[in-house]
Amino acid sequence: MGHHVGEDIRSLRKSRGMTLLELAGDVGRSVGWLSQVERGQTTPSVHDLGQISDRLGVNISFFFRSSSRAPEERGLVLRAADRTPIGSQESGLVEELLSPTLSGSFEMIKSTFAPGASSGGRRKARPKEDGGVLISGRLTLIIGDREIQLEPGDSFQFRETDYAWRNDGKEPAVAIWIVSPPIY
Repeated sequence: MGHHVGEDIRSLRKSRGMTLLELAGDVGRSVGWLSQVERGQTTPSVHDLGQISDRLGVNISFFFRSSSRAPEERGLVLRAADRTPIGSQESGLVEELLSPTLSGSFEMIKSTFAPGASSGGRRKARPKEDGGVLISGRLTLIIGDREIQLEPGDSFQFRETDYAWRNDGKEPAVAIWIVSPPIY
């Protein structure tokens, strides 16, 4: 585990609107201990990391991505083999975090939308900016009151707006999605 683990925990905690006190209490640890973990001054046990990952809604393997890579690469490069899928085919959306770390001002996500899948309603506006490009397939984005049909190569960008999506096509739609600030 490297220094990026603490940075990722802090970014995930903040993106979920949690305080140090809340997360520390949820995992049965002190605020001081969690603060040290987030600053890379102490390393959590696998048990503690498991509790933290459960509370933050990620798989524990998320924190071990790139752990077998050269130290000078960690936090700078995320190899394709080290990406962990988030979501499931049953939900209709599988995402892979492309960003090597969550400590930057944005994150990159590869989103694969299954044929016939939809967001199941609007996602509430949050203080963030979204953008991206559709790589393959077709995707309908509903941004505010506008319904927009995207084809491969089309890009989009919106800020603090309710949105929804659906894939009416017969093939998966794949998009590279950029979110600022990071939400994973």
